[in-house]
Amino acid sequence: MTSTNGPYADTRDMYMAHTMFRREFSLMPGLVRDVAVGDAERVQIVSDHIEFVETILHHHHDAEDKHLWPKLQAREPVSAAGIVRVMEEQHAGIDRIGTEIADAMAAWRRNADADSRGTLADALDRMNLLVVEHTALEEERILPLVEKCVTAAEWDLMIREGGEDTPPEILPLILGMMMYEGDPELVKDIVSGLPPKQGPAIEDIASQAFASHSKRIHGTSTPPRGTAF
Repeated sequence: MTSTNGPYADTRDMYMAHTMFRREFSLMPGLVRDVAVGDAERVQIVSDHIEFVETILHHHHDAEDKHLWPKLQAREPVSAAGIVRVMEEQHAGIDRIGTEIADAMAAWRRNADADSRGTLADALDRMNLLVVEHTALEEERILPLVEKCVTAAEWDLMIREGGEDTPPEILPLILGMMMYEGDPELVKDIVSGLPPKQGPAIEDIASQAFASHSKRIHGTSTPPRGTAF
């Protein structure tokens, strides 16, 4: 293993993000199937939500591809080689299903019909299964390696770059989505690391943003919770 100067990464934020992805993707097929044929307004609302969460996932995976896999392969070549290859294959599989979802969603936006609704919901079922499989395996096999050989500074850089293209106005919503099932101690650590002008207010703003968004999407400010492994 290549030596690095600690402290090493605190990966708790990855678990929090994974729980958010599992929750939101698990609810998507039902959201789609519950939309009445011809309800074009609701089609747009649900589609925008799906696109939003998929964009977050895409940036999350891009950051891992760029920052994480090369470091693990260089520093833990024996332990990391096989599992990194699986991670890359799963990212590619998620991208392929993402393309199917985008195509089905475009048809559903145009037609608001039963056929495109069913095609989209079926694709989301498959996406949900892959997201659950991928995040569980990453937590079991990748994060323990990260905690041994990736520094906190390197980890923080990956997180920052993963959110680089995110418009500032939607950052509170993303934080709120993760806070909903997040470890309160970790949330406090995240908030304490923000600039002083943001820290005290951002937790309330994020919670309110998530509650409002969830009410619009799920019909409740407290949607069903996901699965933590």
